[in-house]
Amino acid sequence: MSALEIYAGPKAKSRIKENGLDPAQFSLLVGASGGPKWFVLYGLDRFLFGDYFAAREKPLMTLGSSAGAWRLSCLGTATPLRAIDELAARYSRETYSAKPTVAEITEKMHSMLAAALGSSGAAEIAANQLIQTHIVADRCKGLAGSESASLQKLSLAGSAIANVFSRRSLSWFFQRTIFTTMRASGQSPFASLTDLDTAIVPLTEDNVPEAMLASGSIPFLLEGVRNVKGAPEGLYWDGGITDYHFDLPFHAIDGLVLYPHFSPVITPGWFDKKLFWRQPSSKHFDNVVLLTPSAEFTARLPGGKIPDRNDFQRYSESERLANWRRVLDYSHELALEFAQGVEDPDRLMIRDFSDRPV
Repeated sequence: MSALEIYAGPKAKSRIKENGLDPAQFSLLVGASGGPKWFVLYGLDRFLFGDYFAAREKPLMTLGSSAGAWRLSCLGTATPLRAIDELAARYSRETYSAKPTVAEITEKMHSMLAAALGSSGAAEIAANQLIQTHIVADRCKGLAGSESASLQKLSLAGSAIANVFSRRSLSWFFQRTIFTTMRASGQSPFASLTDLDTAIVPLTEDNVPEAMLASGSIPFLLEGVRNVKGAPEGLYWDGGITDYHFDLPFHAIDGLVLYPHFSPVITPGWFDKKLFWRQPSSKHFDNVVLLTPSAEFTARLPGGKIPDRNDFQRYSESERLANWRRVLDYSHELALEFAQGVEDPDRLMIRDFSDRPV
């Protein structure tokens, strides 16, 4: 049984039929939020970073939020395999006290990201114009940016309720902030986004660590980052609030978009998880190639599921650590199938994007 499923929009499907999975035709690599769910993509990341895009001659943009931003930031370093290996090792071995505080979790995440970056990773990402990094975090507005946790919670609850009626209402509470190494004004294709209030901020050596931590700062689980260097003042939280799995006008980008994802389901924002009617625009995914683990593959994982943050409560510490290590090992099956498809496109079975389970 196949471990990997590939879904593609009409334009992407046509291009692949003509050119196979030639890496040169991809202009953007996307990484979603999802915490430890990304362990199932670790093998694919290693193949993409170490082989598939290794001989890249023209710029490749990356766009990520939360754990997706952490993964793709590794690609922007001078040693992407070392960085992604370090991130996977540190994240999959995380342990905490019996009742961890927000400060403890924040410090653990900070140390993990520092290890992945190494001594020079931030400078390498900022200077890299072949891999053009985009990291999404959300700047709080109004009460959400208060020093009071109670007021923050009140604002977060209000944003969740307002989002039920309109995703655009998120702009009342948050400003999507995209940190990017594409420094020229308007150079980034995401500089013209109008779906939500959006700011573009230069990604520099000084703010790479802060932007990465902010992008994954789940409200009330981590502290968030206040006053990121070079960005508008305020409290920055997890980029998944506005862009959990992304629903952006990818179709306007010249070239194809490669999106390794842990699920065929795409949920636009964090608050949309239970809103079954909040589906991504099919037009936006016209040129997107979505790589996901198959249901059969997922069923073979420990517990018959992809890892998630609830594993901390679901398993004992030793069980969780063992399960997560096994998932990292299993993940190489996805890479092998994708590599075989690159070598022999006739092996590929590409489904229409519209046929995804939702």
